[in-house]
Amino acid sequence: MAAREAGGVVFGKSADKLFSLSGLFAVYKPKGPTSAAVLNLLKERLLAEAGVQTNGNKRNQVLKIGHGGTLDSAAAGVLVVGIGKGTKMLRTMLAGSKKYTAIGLLGKATDTLDATGKVTEEKPYDQITKGDLETVLQKFTGDIMQVPPLYSALKKDGERLSTLMKRGEAVEAKPARPVTVYSLSLQQFQPPLFTLDVECGGGFYVRSLVSDIGKELSTCATMQELTRTKHGPFTLEEHALYEDKWTIDEIARSLEHCTSLLPGEPSHKKLKTEHPGEMAVSCEDK
Repeated sequence: MAAREAGGVVFGKSADKLFSLSGLFAVYKPKGPTSAAVLNLLKERLLAEAGVQTNGNKRNQVLKIGHGGTLDSAAAGVLVVGIGKGTKMLRTMLAGSKKYTAIGLLGKATDTLDATGKVTEEKPYDQITKGDLETVLQKFTGDIMQVPPLYSALKKDGERLSTLMKRGEAVEAKPARPVTVYSLSLQQFQPPLFTLDVECGGGFYVRSLVSDIGKELSTCATMQELTRTKHGPFTLEEHALYEDKWTIDEIARSLEHCTSLLPGEPSHKKLKTEHPGEMAVSCEDK
């Protein structure tokens, strides 16, 4: 099949399969890069595999792809991705439930509330017992109010708070807002470290939770590690594609599996690729 050109973009013969894909799937985001950087790398890999050549810098207009909720650069785990018309499903994913495993450090606070920041405070923690910590966790379960961290993706006048902070500009904390914690449990306690399993709703910051736990214990705390283990129906163990699986065929298989993951869709519906460019999988997160 000869290459075809549209809108200044030359499509290779294998591109049709890529552009027929639509739906939701999950990838593994390693610790280090931003969620946007992971998404850009994924996009570049897929376009290169499809043999798509661009005249000028029009790749962002070629393939519709987005993610369902930012995962901090210092965090790892599940990143839900929408491709094609699946990008329209991502808004629902932003509000969906998420599960995390977090490691907190007692006795130190940082400006970013995690291990990437500068230490701003140190307090003793020797008096804290496992029972103290478990009791405090009950106060952070259910519908609670939470103040988002200053270093965050939240925006002021169109710019991220984290960007303003890094420039040294004065930034006022956003007001406390309602968030939901469905479950919160202590998995391990080896002072000064403690490990939490958290299931929460959208807009929740685990960094803020760890910091608030420290304050409630009359000390301070900062988050050392964070892994998102589940986002909506997508789990780290079962569904997240690692970088070596970022291929068109592997993603096609993941999209086909989407029908059995998302509610309200009969499991017998199969991935459609007969009409390139049309929606390949029909599934809504309700």
